[in-house]
Amino acid sequence: MTAVSSGESRCLGLVGGLGPGATVYYYRALLAAHAAQDRVARMLIAHADVNRVHALAGANDRDALARYLAGIIGSLKAGGAELAAMVAITPHLCIPQLAPISPLPIVDMVAEVAGAVRAKGLKRVALFGTRFTVETSMFGRLDAIEVARPRPDEITRIHDTYLDVVAGRQTPGQLDALRELAQTLISRDGAEAILLAGTDLSLVFDEASAGFPLIDCAGVHVEAIVRRLLD
Repeated sequence: MTAVSSGESRCLGLVGGLGPGATVYYYRALLAAHAAQDRVARMLIAHADVNRVHALAGANDRDALARYLAGIIGSLKAGGAELAAMVAITPHLCIPQLAPISPLPIVDMVAEVAGAVRAKGLKRVALFGTRFTVETSMFGRLDAIEVARPRPDEITRIHDTYLDVVAGRQTPGQLDALRELAQTLISRDGAEAILLAGTDLSLVFDEASAGFPLIDCAGVHVEAIVRRLLD
């Protein structure tokens, strides 16, 4: 086994490609977090087929999705990764099926986000992300946290805008419409914050520019990954 210097972290296997922008976001954020602690990042990235993931998620074929992701994680382990993470929320749909067969332990974004919401003392939130995420209230895994669900036409607007963000073709008007919808969910439905439950949304909104209270799910996930890598 190759010796690892005290300045290096454990090796992370990142399942990327589930939004190229999100993959870049994670890569840069992880490098910055390591540099802030004067540590050297060790990282492998395997590209997953976002269309295949969305097709399996849309069909709710969780077993097949888990098998597909486990194969990718297996290749990361073969390359030396010791810990795995996925750069999108949608594939976390199959975590109950994936965790028992994954060749590596996985940093579960949904569990980390639920913990962050509870730590902030929030009781009721709303979600921006794909239809799979919003309609299922993040797969029903936000334990004891109330979720204000948008109306059907609002879910469609969120989903379509998110896909445009992933493709890099969003317009300022679309983002302003999401800001207005966030205020509606807060005033009409009692949401205390909006969860950016689509990792590419972290590229277009932050706490300073969004205009609404938010929790950046990708940011929470990155912090959790760094803790696991550097502890």
